[in-house]
Amino acid sequence: MKSIEDYVNLEAQFYEDVLTNKDQLFANCFNEINLNEIDNIVIYATGSSSNAAFSARPFMSKILKMPVYVEEPSIAANYGLYANKHTLYLAISQGGHSYSTIHMVKELESHEQKVFVLTSDLQSPIATTSKNVISMGMPVEEMPYVSAGYSVTILDLMLIALTISQKRQTITIGQVEACHQKIQEITLAIPDVIRKSTNWVNKVIDQYTEANRIWFIGYGAAYGVAREGETKITETVRITSLGKELEEYMHGPYLGLHETDRIIFVEPHGKLEHRADLLKQFLQEHVSHISTIFANDGSTKIDDLALKIDTDELLASLFLTIPVHLLAYRLSQRKKNDLEVSTYPDFDKITGSKI
Repeated sequence: MKSIEDYVNLEAQFYEDVLTNKDQLFANCFNEINLNEIDNIVIYATGSSSNAAFSARPFMSKILKMPVYVEEPSIAANYGLYANKHTLYLAISQGGHSYSTIHMVKELESHEQKVFVLTSDLQSPIATTSKNVISMGMPVEEMPYVSAGYSVTILDLMLIALTISQKRQTITIGQVEACHQKIQEITLAIPDVIRKSTNWVNKVIDQYTEANRIWFIGYGAAYGVAREGETKITETVRITSLGKELEEYMHGPYLGLHETDRIIFVEPHGKLEHRADLLKQFLQEHVSHISTIFANDGSTKIDDLALKIDTDELLASLFLTIPVHLLAYRLSQRKKNDLEVSTYPDFDKITGSKI
């Protein structure tokens, strides 16, 4: 079985494949609906799929010029199902076995709402449940703790937003091509991002090996990256980890600060960079270990990582999670956690969370 690190190293190739096949994957998906009647998008997803949706949402909303919401399918299906003919519904399940997402798709279709499913496994339960299936454009990820699948989901959602905008004629061909070019430039830079990230992990891993709690803090597109940091560290390293939006953390969670906390800022160089700097200024008085993953240039602190990619903050989520995934994987190996064997093999059998 391939490891998380193996899949991280495949991300550039998967991106290339999706970009090459984007017309085949996405161009004809929405031909049967009137996209000009759509005034918002709701994405249903859990876990890393949800994190990816949050990572893509700011770009999608800007390109589509409409609200994009990310919702938990279980809450929506059981307590908030309000079908709206002006909403475009997307459901994401990379492996295609998530019970709550499958249930949500069934509920929407029973109310005669069109919902489009994004999955990597076209033979999975969610694919056979839905009438409208969109391929992620990558192979099924063997490793249950997904990395490449999370990243490709972000790319897919961005390309879907560009496709819909073009069909709605709210964006020019030139603007679409410019976005594709920026994404292509990021794709070409990914091997260097992996190299820099690997060197950074090798440099800081000792201090994180003894960590009891790790916080990830991000904003904008980096909020989804912070959430993914929480998910992956918790799943693979099996210690407490939390991912917070910048202002959300400042609103109250900072009061639970411990001097031994490790805090990682995810910095896309966007509208709230100054706010993040102010929070760091405060935290430096109370915490010993603060690191920042910068999309482009940043400080020269030994614990920081500057990936040196000058791009739109809304596209930075396409590569900012690479060091997070590599850190999670290397720490899991330090802890001698076998990621190929289920820690609790009876969980899905008892709870039915996967079909």
